[in-house]
Amino acid sequence: MKSPLPLLASVAVAGTAAFFVGRATAPSAAPDDVDAHPGQAAEGSANAGRFADGSGGLADSARLSERQESDDGSVSWDVLTEEMERIIKTGDPLAKVQAWLDFVNTLDRDQFAAVVASFREKGFPRENLAEYEMLMTAWAKIDPLGALDYATENIDHPFARDTILATWAASDPQGAIAWARTNHEGDGANPLMVGVIRGLAASDPTLASQLMTEMPYSRERGEALAAVLPQMLEQGADVAKSWISSLEDERLRDGAVRRLADQLMRTDPADAAHWLAANPGQESGRGIDDAVTAWADQDKEGALAFYESLPSGDMRSNALRGLTNQMATENPREAAQFLDRNSADADDRVYQQFVWHAFRGDPEVAVNYIGHIQDGRQQSRMYRRMLDGWMQRDFNSATAWMTSNDLPPNVVDHMNQRIRDYQENRE
Repeated sequence: MKSPLPLLASVAVAGTAAFFVGRATAPSAAPDDVDAHPGQAAEGSANAGRFADGSGGLADSARLSERQESDDGSVSWDVLTEEMERIIKTGDPLAKVQAWLDFVNTLDRDQFAAVVASFREKGFPRENLAEYEMLMTAWAKIDPLGALDYATENIDHPFARDTILATWAASDPQGAIAWARTNHEGDGANPLMVGVIRGLAASDPTLASQLMTEMPYSRERGEALAAVLPQMLEQGADVAKSWISSLEDERLRDGAVRRLADQLMRTDPADAAHWLAANPGQESGRGIDDAVTAWADQDKEGALAFYESLPSGDMRSNALRGLTNQMATENPREAAQFLDRNSADADDRVYQQFVWHAFRGDPEVAVNYIGHIQDGRQQSRMYRRMLDGWMQRDFNSATAWMTSNDLPPNVVDHMNQRIRDYQENRE
């Protein structure tokens, strides 16, 4: 028995009621400031960040400038500031890069703190992240401990600290590692080690990998993995696969499998799909739909054969989701027929994704499959979103479909309110 839908029913009977007039008008990095990211305070020693004159905080630029002028009469702070601003405002990207490199390479050891302070005070890091990174890198090459003291005391976001540690680790691994271990407090993952691992990933991926595997499951370990994996992949996909297979931590290995597959599917989605199927896990299961979608876009028959070769279970359902996503984008009705033939492998996520991908091309086909979603909350939510969208595109067709189909009571109430809103807007 159909759920009561009084307003829609009256529309269907009246035929020419105002509800059906026209279309409805009622209704789907780097951080902005790398130096002011809440909730990510840098770890460091209690005495870090003190300047030679005993000052702390954000570094009083005037005080530092006076010290620089008295120690180095060859260049004034005003000249440095003007030159920095002139370069930052340069319109030619290539000229800007070269001029900035020349600028940072002429800075003395004692000038970096004041330049960085001014750079930050003027808000440059937000729009000039590359120049900020070059500035911190140049400082780290000359005085990594001084740069780290400044960053630990003055900068909450880890970008500057990680840049300094990465630069230091590339030239003095043991020094950087020792500093990171000494200045970390607590039992959790050491966030200071992320920068070290980034610096080692290219020059010594074996040591970088060792440091990564020593970390417990955490966001920091994921960031370390993101730094090491590309370096392994540069040696070839087979090397990267062998390295991942050697990881003893099951959760780390599963995450690495997924990350490698994400890289592989850009050039060889078939290889990515086979790699995921050969290494079943929580993350690999979530990624196989994307691999199969990309594969089907290049070779539908090959992707279909792969799906049919999989045993029943989550992996096969996820592969079905990838296939129907690709097919629904091209031909929703053909995709619906394919989904019906393979309904034994379909779960709620398959139907949800099918509805999203089919809606653009054929909203009626899409909404017809919302009823297959078993989770009542998700089903109602999908009905409301899709029917709202359909009403905006084609009010008459959407309301005609609603009067002819059973809908959950809460969806009926929602859609009746949407029709009233439409009527009021038309009036």
